[in-house]
Amino acid sequence: MSPIHRAERRRAAGQGAAEDGAQLRGARPRLVRRWVPRGALALVVVTFTAGCNASTVEHLGLRNPITTQAKLIVNLWQGSWIAALAVGAVVWGGILWAIVVYRKRSDDKIPHQVRYNLPIEILYTVIPFIMVGVLFYFTARDENKITALSAHPDVVVDVTGFQWSWQFQYPQYPVKNSAAGVTEVGYMWNGELGKANNTNQLPVLEIPAHETVRFNLRSLDVMHSFWILPFDFKRDVLPDHPNHFEVYPTATLYSGPDTIGRCSELCGLYHSRMLFRIKIVTPAQFKAWVTAQQKLQNASGGAQ
Repeated sequence: MSPIHRAERRRAAGQGAAEDGAQLRGARPRLVRRWVPRGALALVVVTFTAGCNASTVEHLGLRNPITTQAKLIVNLWQGSWIAALAVGAVVWGGILWAIVVYRKRSDDKIPHQVRYNLPIEILYTVIPFIMVGVLFYFTARDENKITALSAHPDVVVDVTGFQWSWQFQYPQYPVKNSAAGVTEVGYMWNGELGKANNTNQLPVLEIPAHETVRFNLRSLDVMHSFWILPFDFKRDVLPDHPNHFEVYPTATLYSGPDTIGRCSELCGLYHSRMLFRIKIVTPAQFKAWVTAQQKLQNASGGAQ
């Protein structure tokens, strides 16, 4: 083979290698564009689901409902998410379809233009109104059920909020020298953690499971808010404006972080220390507790 032929072959081989290198360099950005969004999506999913148990995922971040009213709230929350995901699927599907089908290859292939198309514009207006109407209907229906008051609740609790603690009274269970019945008071949380805290001295709200419990709320000074985590519900405690709501507990609750109730309305310097304990017990245990409190308060002549 002559030197000229060998030089031509080397040049051809070099050109081919350069073309291969260019193709590889062009493929790398495409791989990056393809896998970076997938990796980011996987990271988001892992981050948001880390530490979640099956119940948390099922209830979409809400805790397991412990009252019939809380179950309505969870169901409404789940339905809202399903509706939102359905709308999102339609929108995302339309966007992806337009991207794939109408990727610009030439100026000849463009989507059919629908500007000033009256039927489509009416459709764009009517569909959102229908969606809002459906969501409003289910929200109003469940709100009416959640805030409904029965004619004869099994247990009535008069809740009084004041800076910075709570008082619970059971008017159905009379006590000598008191028109308010069995009364539960306690101390404000001392702000300490660990063994130095006074959690066992907080006011105790004890109610029975599987019975209708009505709360009558009032404030002696400023605006407070009565919040019990497992109820998935809170209601303002206002001066000169009594508020009411009812729950029907479906399970007992004795211990754990969900047994601490609190004020959720900034009400002053020690707002964060305005805590109380909540116990949901069996009807028999509640009856025994009330009887014991009546005997104790009758003997002492006042609240304990």
